Amino acid sequence: MGVEAVLWIVLAIALAIAEAFTATILIIFFAAGAAAAALAAALGANLLLQVIVFALVSGLSVAAIRPVIMRHARSALETGDTPFGIEAMEGQHGTVLEDVDADHGQIRIDGEIWQARSFDGKESFPAGHRVRVVKIRGATALVWHDDLPDT
Repeated sequence: MGVEAVLWIVLAIALAIAEAFTATILIIFFAAGAAAAALAAALGANLLLQVIVFALVSGLSVAAIRPVIMRHARSALETGDTPFGIEAMEGQHGTVLEDVDADHGQIRIDGEIWQARSFDGKESFPAGHRVRVVKIRGATALVWHDDLPDT
């Protein structure tokens, strides 16, 4: 196996690992393109053909497969299933540990400490205040007054 094939494989693995840290279901298609380019390199294709294979497989898989996956990837709220993971955090109660405003803050949810921001970016919540998690964005909880009805 040539050096180019190994480099494509390394790129495919790196992209697959990067996909594990996102929720976009996008980067994995570029990993598939890199794997296809690695196969082309192993079969003796020149660099230009490898790049074309990478671009074609990546582009076609994003255009053809991703919409199908996204159409079938529905939240637990949509399917009536019990939410888990990040989805289960939405609607939970939390206690403000460090004043929460539009730029920073910290809350405790079920014994875990989370970075938090005000949901609307205008309100602020002092330490000790009880809040409700409205949305999770990455590793940050967007919170609001705990006066919303239980879901």
